[in-house]
Amino acid sequence: MVSDPDGGLNEKTEKNSEYNSQKASGQGTEKDIEPDDGTHASLYQESLAMHRRLGGVLEVASKVRLRTIHDLGVAYTPGVAEPCRKIRENRDLAYLYTLKKNTVAVVTDGSAVLGLGNIGPYAALPIMEGKAIIFKEFAGIDAFPICLGTQDTEEVIKAVKNMAPAFGGINLEDISAPRCFEIEARLREELEIPVLHDDQHGTAIVVFAGLLNALKIVKKDLAELKIVISGLGAAGVAILKFLVRAGANPAKILACDSQGIVYEGREKGMNTIKDEISRITNPERLKGELKEVFPGADLFIGVSVGGIVTGSMVRSMAKDAIVMAMANPVPEIMPEAAKRAGARIVATGRSDFPNQLNNCLSFPGIFKGALGTCARKITPEMEMAAAHALANVVTSGELSEDHIIPDPLDKHVVPAVAKAVASASLESCAARKRLEETF
Repeated sequence: MVSDPDGGLNEKTEKNSEYNSQKASGQGTEKDIEPDDGTHASLYQESLAMHRRLGGVLEVASKVRLRTIHDLGVAYTPGVAEPCRKIRENRDLAYLYTLKKNTVAVVTDGSAVLGLGNIGPYAALPIMEGKAIIFKEFAGIDAFPICLGTQDTEEVIKAVKNMAPAFGGINLEDISAPRCFEIEARLREELEIPVLHDDQHGTAIVVFAGLLNALKIVKKDLAELKIVISGLGAAGVAILKFLVRAGANPAKILACDSQGIVYEGREKGMNTIKDEISRITNPERLKGELKEVFPGADLFIGVSVGGIVTGSMVRSMAKDAIVMAMANPVPEIMPEAAKRAGARIVATGRSDFPNQLNNCLSFPGIFKGALGTCARKITPEMEMAAAHALANVVTSGELSEDHIIPDPLDKHVVPAVAKAVASASLESCAARKRLEETF
C-alpha cells in the first residue's frame, strides 16, 4: 500500500540504507522485525505464472457484435458520423454517446511503485493492470493502464491533459513525492474531470475511516489525540492534512521522516511540503528521532519502512493506543509485538492480519460516485463523505478491536461509498447532472 515513505527515498538501496541507519540508532530491533523471508513466495510464483499464461490480466472487450455489413455500418462508418456531429455541437454529449462516462485512466510514471521504488513504466505495467481490474471487478468501471515514458513533472502533466478527452476520470498512481503533489494539484486545477492521486487521498480516506471506528472503541476525541506520523511521502502528507481537515489539532501532531522529527527551521531533508507541515505542527520545535515522540502518543500512523518501531516505543504510548503500521510487506512493527506492548487496536496494510487498510476500499467507490454524476472534480467534501460512508459499512454489532474497517471484498463497500460521494458531488456543485437526469 505504501510506496513513497519519505518524499524521495524511492530506490530500494536508499530504503535499505535508511532502514539500516534506523536500526543502528535504536529505532528497530530484530525481535520486532519479520523479514520478507518467503512468506509470500508461493503467491509470487503463482502470480508470475498467471501473468505469463494470460499475457497480463486485462483485455478490451466489444459491447457489440460485428456479424453483418449493417452491423459494421452502425458501429463504425458511416453511422458513427452522427454521434460525432452531436458531440461536436456539445462536447458534454461524449458522456452520453461514448465510453467516457465510465472510463478511468490509471496513470503512472513508475517512479514510486509499491515497495519496489523507481522501477520505471514497463515494470509498473502489471500493477496498473491490477488496479484496472479492481476498478472493473469491484465497481464495473472500465479502466486502462497508462504508463508514461517520462518522469518530468511538466511532461507528465502535459501527457495527462492531452489524453483527458477520452476519460471520465484520472487515477494517478505510484508517482514519487514531492512531484506527485504538484502533478495532482495542477491537473485538478486545469482539467474538468475528477483527478485522484490514490496514494495520497485514497490512503488518507481509508486510514480516517478506520480511525473513526477505532475512536468509537477507545472512546477518545479526534481533537484531543496526540498523533505520531512516520513517513512524509505522498501517503503521510495526505493523511496528516486529512486529519487536520477532519478536526485533529495540528499542534498535537508530530511528524517524522528519515531525518527525524520535522520542525520549523530544519534544513536537512526538507522540501516545500515539509516546510508547510513544520509551520502547523510541533509548535515546541522538538528535535530528535522517531522513538523520542512516542511517549504519551494516542495514535501512531506508519507509512514508512518496516521494523523501525519497537515494543518499548509502543509501551510508552498512552493507554488504549492505536497503532496503524502500514509499511509493506513488513510493517513498522508486527501486530503481535504491538499488542504485546499494550496497543489496544492495531492495523496494517497486509491482508493476512486483521484491520487491513487497503486503498481498494476507497478508489472504486469514489470514482463510481464521481462518474455517476459526471463530476468535474473530486472535492474535499466528496473525500470526507467517502471516509464516513466506508466507516459506517462496519455496523455497531460488527465493530471490534479486530474489525474497524470492512474487508476489501465486502460487497457493501462500493455502493455505500459511491452513494455518499455522488450526494456530496451534487451538494458541492461538482456534478454536471443530478443522478436521475439524462442528457
